[in-house]
Amino acid sequence: MNLLLLSPSDFISPTTAELTDRRRDHLLNIHKVEVGDEVRVGLINDLQGLATVTDICSKSIRLDVSLSKESPKALPLTLILALPRPKMLKRIFQTVATMGVKKLILINSYRVEKSYWQTPWLQENTIREQLILGLEQGVDTVMPEVRLVKRFKPFVEDELPALCQGRRALVAHPKQAIPCPEPSEEESLLVIGPEGGFIEYEIEKLNQAGCQTIHLGSRILRVETAVPVLLAKLF
Repeated sequence: MNLLLLSPSDFISPTTAELTDRRRDHLLNIHKVEVGDEVRVGLINDLQGLATVTDICSKSIRLDVSLSKESPKALPLTLILALPRPKMLKRIFQTVATMGVKKLILINSYRVEKSYWQTPWLQENTIREQLILGLEQGVDTVMPEVRLVKRFKPFVEDELPALCQGRRALVAHPKQAIPCPEPSEEESLLVIGPEGGFIEYEIEKLNQAGCQTIHLGSRILRVETAVPVLLAKLF
């Protein structure tokens, strides 16, 4: 935990926070804090700063909190992923939060199994938990927005063209593609397919919506690997 994230409900006064959950245990068992120690903290969707440990008891820890610093700049990106296999979701949610993605859309595609949409990893509270872990790692406070879209064609035809408008819009696909562009700070949209990739019909629809097809070379990467590699190369 590189940043202790707080929520408004943790505060028992304007500057005093009390923790009784895994964060308390982490501070005591991993950071070995004592009364008087300072820790780096942030308020979800707000500022960062420092907190001084003022009290430790058997079930809670209290912090005197001072917030004054902005979070790191977000990536100028809307990231669209064909819903990955459930066992990948935990890592992907954490990765996108750590790397500064603030808009994530999970979509359906031909190679996404219907059962994936039933996974408990897509429950709102579970997604939030993983995003928080990613923010703590990346020293960020701004919670990413995650949207679930279960119908490919209506989304690509009715919504995607407007999302592409005025942006560098890209879809990662190994065939009939140009090499991955150079890093840029311009507003971007990136689409990444499922394991096995998008089918040709889907690529045609994405191209028609305004997405340029790009590749990373001759090697085919897993989704959980392709996400951080593409983000690093594009930004």
